[in-house]
Amino acid sequence: MNDVQLLGPRAYGEPLGTAVLKAIAEDFQVDEVLDIPLTGDGEHLWIWVEKRGLNTEEAARRIAKAAGVPLRTVSYAGLKDRQALTRQWFSVQLPGKADPDLSAAENDTLKVLKTARHKRKLQRGAHSANGFTLRLTQFAGDKDALDARLQLIAKQGIPNYFGAQRFGHDGGNVVDARSWAARKALPEQRNVRSRLLSTARSYLFNQVLAARVADGSWQRAQVGDLLAFTDSRSFFPAGEAECSDPRLAILDLHPTGPQWGEGESPASGATHELEQWIATAEADLRDWLVNAGMSHERRILRLPIGGLTWHYPEPDILQLEFVLPAGCFATVLVRELVDLVPVGQTDSSCVF
Repeated sequence: MNDVQLLGPRAYGEPLGTAVLKAIAEDFQVDEVLDIPLTGDGEHLWIWVEKRGLNTEEAARRIAKAAGVPLRTVSYAGLKDRQALTRQWFSVQLPGKADPDLSAAENDTLKVLKTARHKRKLQRGAHSANGFTLRLTQFAGDKDALDARLQLIAKQGIPNYFGAQRFGHDGGNVVDARSWAARKALPEQRNVRSRLLSTARSYLFNQVLAARVADGSWQRAQVGDLLAFTDSRSFFPAGEAECSDPRLAILDLHPTGPQWGEGESPASGATHELEQWIATAEADLRDWLVNAGMSHERRILRLPIGGLTWHYPEPDILQLEFVLPAGCFATVLVRELVDLVPVGQTDSSCVF
């Protein structure tokens, strides 16, 4: 499956150049933003870690081994990219135990930056946002047009697609999810089951968002929409008055799309019709999610880009800095700017 099938149309037109992302880990830096004041005492040790070339699950295994505890006692807020330089929190439950020596977990791929005690464990999704610093190298394109597009994106946001990495290589996770859904069965392995259910929900959401990008309604509220604030998981229906709420214009309030699961969608009107049409076209996936006990949730269609800045430290390097809400994908912003090419490869057919 190609990029457009998995995500959908771009909102701002064709890419304005080509570039390489992640030539080295430092080209993709992520800092977890966690607005939780730590108490300084309690049975949970919270650990601020820097890792490179290492996925989150492997980091958790190394921390558990060094601490001499079962893996199930190690928690983290979210998964971070392997091919990146990331800083994130972990917690380890240590009832009645002293702080362990974690040096055995450290090497060139993992460093413990600081630790603190807290009364509660770190919950999934507890982080409020992620800060990104991206370096797009071997950049070739129209800088004036790119600057203009970035200024527009800073004002209007981008479609909040789930990134292509959610769907596996060439969309393989979608293929696997459809196979299980057609058999009306679930994988026995918990991690595989979770991954494929998440893939199915993300794919259906992207299909709804793609339709609204295509008709231009992703940025505006329409009667029957369900609206949500950027930093809230609750939502409310849009009537005529809500559709002119000034908070829509300042990217604080947004229309939402479905995270499919049990129960009828509270959307109405044209929004409900579109969502039902998408779900009916993928009835196996829809029914699979419902039968798995997934709950119906909502996700904002429009993604505001917090604190977006950019500059060119070298003529062929574009550096972007910005903040995204938890669960959103930096690569979706890059997609609105340039086509990514493999390291060492440039598109000589492009003329700018």
